Amino acid sequence: MRGLSDEQRAIRDGVAAVCKRFTDDYWSSCDGDARFPHEFHRAMAADGWLGVTMPEEYGGAGLGVTEAALVMHTVASCGGGMAAASSIHINMFGPHAMVVHGTHEQKSRWIPRLVTGEDQVCFGVTEPDAGLDTTNIKTFAKKVDGGYRVSGRKVWTSTGQVANKILLLTRTTAKPDARRSTDGMTIFYTDLDRAKVDVKRIPKHGRAAVDSNAVFIDDLFVPESDRVGEEGKGFYYLLDSLNPERVLVAVEAIGIGQDALNRAARYARERTVFNRQIGQNQGIQHPLAECWLQLEAALLMAMKAAQLYDAGEPCGAEANGAKFLGARAGHQACLQAVLTHGGMGYAKEYQVERLLREVLVTRIAPVSEQMILSFIAEKVLDQPKSY
Repeated sequence: MRGLSDEQRAIRDGVAAVCKRFTDDYWSSCDGDARFPHEFHRAMAADGWLGVTMPEEYGGAGLGVTEAALVMHTVASCGGGMAAASSIHINMFGPHAMVVHGTHEQKSRWIPRLVTGEDQVCFGVTEPDAGLDTTNIKTFAKKVDGGYRVSGRKVWTSTGQVANKILLLTRTTAKPDARRSTDGMTIFYTDLDRAKVDVKRIPKHGRAAVDSNAVFIDDLFVPESDRVGEEGKGFYYLLDSLNPERVLVAVEAIGIGQDALNRAARYARERTVFNRQIGQNQGIQHPLAECWLQLEAALLMAMKAAQLYDAGEPCGAEANGAKFLGARAGHQACLQAVLTHGGMGYAKEYQVERLLREVLVTRIAPVSEQMILSFIAEKVLDQPKSY
């Protein structure tokens, strides 16, 4: 990544120095054993990278989404793929609602433990019957003396197997009773009490090292002191983190794609068939060159979105566009890397098959390509809402 300030280069180089301690064999082992990369998570925490966007008064660095994007792009491009990125991703954006809307007492209690890695948090928003229609969630928090009783279901909750905290979106007013569909939702940051919360791992196509889960919540008591902000305003608090999340997913996909592309370019220089390097053939060169162009263009969009966000400017179109372009460019680069390796691309030895499996999730989450295109059509091109 070019055009960085001295501080930004220091961030990139510092993160890369940590990542280089974790080899391909380490990530293959985590993937094969479906084992969370605890050692990597602890190393990133020890060097202070988990607190990049957290306020300085609570132990963080107080930096912006641009710096968080640099961290996540570097992590993703150093061989660990989505396993590495996802193990620390939620620290970069997930607690944002709590950082912005929590009280001083709450932030003093919660943030330092996230920065040091003592606490790990999962994100309980998506539900099986709601999907992208967040206003249709059913998990309900009933007001009782001293707090709330919560019951419901969540799905695709990452790191639920290792987390001890959960950032939980609930309804406190049923949707039919709310003035607007976006009203009546409340956010809590609370203990993940395994006696009341059943976390079941979902077997999946890639990123086995970082778990995804179906979560069943049965009469979980949440003290009122664990409510973030006002009751009923949770949906609006959640919006604070949506654009940063899209930017970070974009740069993660781009970083994975660049890693795969570099591996493919190296293989094309080294592999000889018919007495010539395969990289001498334009049938190999041109697709790889196109991948480079697509990745660089997507990275420019992502960094533009991050800079707009940090400047307090509207960035919805750019953040969504970055996620769309970054995920597609990253996926295409990984696919081309596998094809460049030929039969060996299908073998685990060369890592590119793992990167292809892992990057695919960025085309699906956290928002679909179709929703992004509908957003761009409506908000940028002034077309009527289509859904």
